[in-house]
Amino acid sequence: MSAESERKTETIPEWKQEEVDSIVEMIESYESVGVVNIAGIPSRQLQDMRRDLHGTAELRVSRNTLLKRALDEVDDGLEDLNGFVTGQVGLIGTNDNPFSLFQELEASKTPAPISAGEVAPNEIVIPEGDTGVDPGPFVGELQSIGADARIQEGSIQVLSDSVVLDAGEEVSQDLSNVLSELGIEPKEVGLDLRAVFADGVLFEPEELELDVDEYERDIQAAASRAFNLSVNAEYPTATTVTTMLQSARGDAKSLALQAAIEDPEVVPDLVSKADAQLRALAAEIDDDEALPEELQGVEAAAATEESADDQDDDTASEDDADESAAEDDEADDDDDDEDAGDALGAMF
Repeated sequence: MSAESERKTETIPEWKQEEVDSIVEMIESYESVGVVNIAGIPSRQLQDMRRDLHGTAELRVSRNTLLKRALDEVDDGLEDLNGFVTGQVGLIGTNDNPFSLFQELEASKTPAPISAGEVAPNEIVIPEGDTGVDPGPFVGELQSIGADARIQEGSIQVLSDSVVLDAGEEVSQDLSNVLSELGIEPKEVGLDLRAVFADGVLFEPEELELDVDEYERDIQAAASRAFNLSVNAEYPTATTVTTMLQSARGDAKSLALQAAIEDPEVVPDLVSKADAQLRALAAEIDDDEALPEELQGVEAAAATEESADDQDDDTASEDDADESAAEDDEADDDDDDEDAGDALGAMF
């Protein structure tokens, strides 16, 4: 018989069964259940963490054998968490998703001093600057642990950022004393999430560590690309139909201008287009006497500026006006100024 089977079938004291039943009840009341490492957290600080979690999550600490038995009794895949129930751990339950739980636990961690004999969780650096300590034996203590320290300007100063211990190395008593004197707290204390089970899936910390800002940017970019695809593919949705109608209206108006369709909504633009073409043509005639009085003194620059103002809201119409003006200019090369003046006079 396997050890797991023995654990399920053996008779246990009533108080233990009551504890298991209580843990099972706690597990079944939450959508996400995880295992957190509580090693090295003082009892008082652990109670503070429990209080801070109130309303969003529940922390349950018990004997590991009882935690495992409770996970086995619930089943539903939660027994997969048993592999993470080693050392000093607790169960945490929440109705938040695993990603939110991980973010909350990471954000709740606080800096703490490190004691002699502990393993450095990361590289320990004594930063450049004034230590605020008066000249004395402390400068020797700094130098003995590898800090670039000197007495300058009446105090002990660290001349450059000094790495005094690499990650994974054990902290000596001398280093612990120096860090304490400087008020440097190189480690973080908090609940380390080992694993969490939710919606039939087991998540480990490396799968839950997300850059939220980057994730939001990715979502925004995806939404923008989806919007453009919908518009370009002419696939109407509640989000894109307004843009598609505006685009179709613009295309229809541009077509009406190019084809000179006398629709009530287009006539004002057609008149503006014709006026721009007329003034552009008049600006090319050097002899004012050959022009009607209304067009005498029209200069090319003024005509061009007025044409641009009239067509500011419809670049397609402006291009048509320029093209028409260019064609008229070519025709003028075969006529004299007097004939052009007669033609313009006839238009009025």
